Amino acid sequence: MTETLLIDPLLRALADPTRLRIMRLLSAMELAVGELAQVLGQSQPRVSRHVKILCDAALAQRRKEGSWVFLKSAIGETVPSALGAATARLLAAAEYDDAGFAAECAEDRRQLAAIRAAREAAAAAYFARHAEEWDQIRSLLSPDGSVEQALDVALGDDLGAMLDIGTGTGRMAELFAPRARHITALDKSPDMLRIARSRLQHLPGGQVDLVQGDFTSLPCVAGTFDTILLHQVLHYAQAPEAVLAEAARVARAGARIAIVDLDAHGHEELRSVHAHARLGFSDAQMGEWFAQAGFAAEPSIALSGGQLTVKIWTGRRLGAGAAPSLSTPEAVTP
Repeated sequence: MTETLLIDPLLRALADPTRLRIMRLLSAMELAVGELAQVLGQSQPRVSRHVKILCDAALAQRRKEGSWVFLKSAIGETVPSALGAATARLLAAAEYDDAGFAAECAEDRRQLAAIRAAREAAAAAYFARHAEEWDQIRSLLSPDGSVEQALDVALGDDLGAMLDIGTGTGRMAELFAPRARHITALDKSPDMLRIARSRLQHLPGGQVDLVQGDFTSLPCVAGTFDTILLHQVLHYAQAPEAVLAEAARVARAGARIAIVDLDAHGHEELRSVHAHARLGFSDAQMGEWFAQAGFAAEPSIALSGGQLTVKIWTGRRLGAGAAPSLSTPEAVTP
């Protein structure tokens, strides 16, 4: 939800050198309050006070993720856009023209290297702890490259505003960021969001929003997204039809949906060891759920090459008043 920039609180918020530095940092990347304190060399309570002023002025936005609070610049999302654009130009000009402020900003950005390194170290440690179980699952599947190539073709070129449900490590967000106007990468796990943040921190600020949330109750406004992706996540759902109904709620009319998951199989160890609620899906099941949610299903794509077949199911969100097709799409193999 966006807030309106007002000139009086905006100018008051910017009338402090630390808050100016914070805004320049947030233009580069989303940061936790503790990370900001580390870069600025100030106490976390003091930084939190500055953050509150910036958020109250609608210059920054807070987002809670587990026990962490993350900050991002809100200048590009606030209205009126003319005042937001002028504020962005003012901050850039201040760094360009004021040698002292420019030196402070340059040093702050050098400190961001330590933040990036810490994130990458945490990601590596997490992968090391879970490497064995992930390797076991990967050994059953088609190679990642062939799946990604088929998904790339299936989604097309212009992805618009994209929602990556169950982003996990952020790989899909990274892959499709060049073709999307903006990506919202959602995951229920704070641990996985930290992994994704490490992976995506090289992207331009504002390109990807990382959001903690559940796929049965998406923290998103209805009719927001042009593309919705669920990559190897639906098998964790106790009620997949409810997940698809939520996806339909936040999709615009004509939006594309793609679900990458497993064809129906009998590997019970994935349920008992890896917490899969569903042992894959059939085309008939998926076609029924698509129709119930208001998506027109397209022929599925089957990707063999492992013990388990990976499927890609795609469709389009029907507009208001349109009747969904109840036919089950036939699978195609690339």
